[in-house]
Amino acid sequence: MAGVWARRLQAAMWHQALLLRLWLALASVEGLYFHIGETEKRCFIEEIPEETMVIGNDRTQAWNKQTETFLPSTSGPEMHVEVKDPVGKVMLSRRCDSEGQFTFTSHAPGDHQICLYSNSTRMIIFAEGKGRVHLDVQAGEHTNNYPEIAAKDKLTELQLRTRQLLHQVEQIGKEQNYQVYCEECLHMTSESANQRVLW
Repeated sequence: MAGVWARRLQAAMWHQALLLRLWLALASVEGLYFHIGETEKRCFIEEIPEETMVIGNDRTQAWNKQTETFLPSTSGPEMHVEVKDPVGKVMLSRRCDSEGQFTFTSHAPGDHQICLYSNSTRMIIFAEGKGRVHLDVQAGEHTNNYPEIAAKDKLTELQLRTRQLLHQVEQIGKEQNYQVYCEECLHMTSESANQRVLW
């Protein structure tokens, strides 16, 4: 029996190490863009640990029918951003300009839904029904602006690097706690399915 638990623990630790490497690799991703119509609503799911700050930057561009290109972001439509927590409660609902930023802090671990849609009624903005939205979402330690922190707190390079490493360790701890939470949820689901099959 002890051998089974040892193998499970070893598999869980290997799984967490793999997820940590994957998370560190994806942390360097710069964002994405997508096309959206005037009446469309696009939603994305972000797995976010508890008490984690998230910053999203969005930039919109309108389609120019004459040149068949997207216009600079200053002429893009305003977007509406809505964020829901894992139980579906609205955490944030606000309007962003053609270049905007939204910030929120998760209070519960799990899948957070980030939705964007145009609240513009100006058809000229969506000629041909097209718009392009650039979205960059940063979570946890990646939301910190370290040059600004160094200037504000008058930190040496070594002190700044130490603070950065402390933030990274804190974020890794949150990620590990989130993985434990996910494993507990999976275990409860598995136990429930096993009991139903048994009955």
